[in-house]
Amino acid sequence: MSTLNIDDGIAVPPPHSTPVRSVSDVARLINSNTEKNSYARWIVFLALGGVFLDAYDLTTLSYGIDDVVKEFGLTPTLTGLVTSSIMIGTILGNLIGGWLTDKYGRYSVFMADMLFFVVSAIAAGLAPNVWVLIGARFLMGVGVGIDLPVAMAYLAEFSKFSGKSNKAARLAAWCPMWYAASSACFFIIFALYFLLPAEHIDWLWRASLLFGAVPALLIIAVRSKFMNESPLWAANQGDLSGAVRILRDSYGIVAHEEKPLQPEAASHKPPKVSFRVLFQKPYRERTIVTAVMNICISFEYTAIAFFLPSILAQFLGAGVFETISASLGLNALFAFTGGLLGMRLAWKFPSRHVAIAGFALQFIALISLALIGHPDATLGVVFAILMLGLWLFAEGFGPGAQMMIYPALSYPTHIRATGVGFGRSLSGIGSALALFILPILQASYGTNMFWIVSLAAIIPIIFLLIIRFEPTRQDIDDQHDNGEHHV
Repeated sequence: MSTLNIDDGIAVPPPHSTPVRSVSDVARLINSNTEKNSYARWIVFLALGGVFLDAYDLTTLSYGIDDVVKEFGLTPTLTGLVTSSIMIGTILGNLIGGWLTDKYGRYSVFMADMLFFVVSAIAAGLAPNVWVLIGARFLMGVGVGIDLPVAMAYLAEFSKFSGKSNKAARLAAWCPMWYAASSACFFIIFALYFLLPAEHIDWLWRASLLFGAVPALLIIAVRSKFMNESPLWAANQGDLSGAVRILRDSYGIVAHEEKPLQPEAASHKPPKVSFRVLFQKPYRERTIVTAVMNICISFEYTAIAFFLPSILAQFLGAGVFETISASLGLNALFAFTGGLLGMRLAWKFPSRHVAIAGFALQFIALISLALIGHPDATLGVVFAILMLGLWLFAEGFGPGAQMMIYPALSYPTHIRATGVGFGRSLSGIGSALALFILPILQASYGTNMFWIVSLAAIIPIIFLLIIRFEPTRQDIDDQHDNGEHHV
């Protein structure tokens, strides 16, 4: 369908066509669109598919590291390199991925990112030695790091600002998707366990890594039909005709490019992508909150997620299989359901309020675990497990969801992915710090370690109370008084 009619050699807009002069115009058209369109939904679905890959690849080797150690005869140092290489790659990928996404566009980076997943999964699964495995896992981490900023940009920019399935709700969907992928990873490994011949069961870790290439290949296969560039990013680059085309293809919105009302806006240059902008007004305080949230959330999440099997083993006195099953049960029953609740809360309540409520419940759960210590009575064990469940539930609807909603809706299109990527890189540093410090704390303080971990739940509350910016109050891409949004 053409967006322009030709009358006596003069291009005139088609009937009922809306003029597009700026990024704000594009944002308003998306926000006011009432038609249901499968193309935009498919783009959101594929972006969440990228999140699934992230969680799968980060989870996979945790179930097969013992077999890797046996096959390659690894020392503790090399084992540490194998397990940490993907996290190091993730930190780097977050930084460069966010910048690349804002500089060169969502579509190009997302498609290149899928190739990262395919190549690294195959290389890791077929690794002839430990150094190839370390290199492949590092490359996989770079892919994971690149993917989250671009996925969050897609979720924010192909959604309406208000109502059901709005920007916040779709951004919150990353959390239950993450928990679903982590659980699916276990079930896939379980299925491969029965499919592999008994004499080749030591191939299980290779088969599970190779399987990671399958969903990436599926996304690549359907990209030409459904994936598109973000209309907001195109408009931000001065490509209003491209934005008009994407609005038509993805939403069925009939619009046409029109010269800006302000003459000086006609000579638009794409905004510069820079980390420095994150620390300039009006974004500085938002960046501080994003940084504090990402570091603290990752620190306390690592404390619970990393030590959950050992905590359950102490509480239940169970074996490895029972402990892993209990861990997955807690994740599915509390964290996943909390994530689903987070999607509903996201389109009804302010981001700050939901985040503060989640952190407060986590603080209560961590203090309770510190007070309980090592329970002997059955009632104490049940209460301790419920407190672990409470923490996971609060993580799902509160901090886990808001750590993506807050930065993605706090920054405009031209630095959105950069802001998300910067925050996620700090999250990786927080996780690495936790993995280094927590074993020392546990050895020195035992369950009293939870007193210290509880600080990571209370500190973000303080910052959220002091810095009162609310990202869900107004669509930052539709601000008429901000000249940098106009072309």
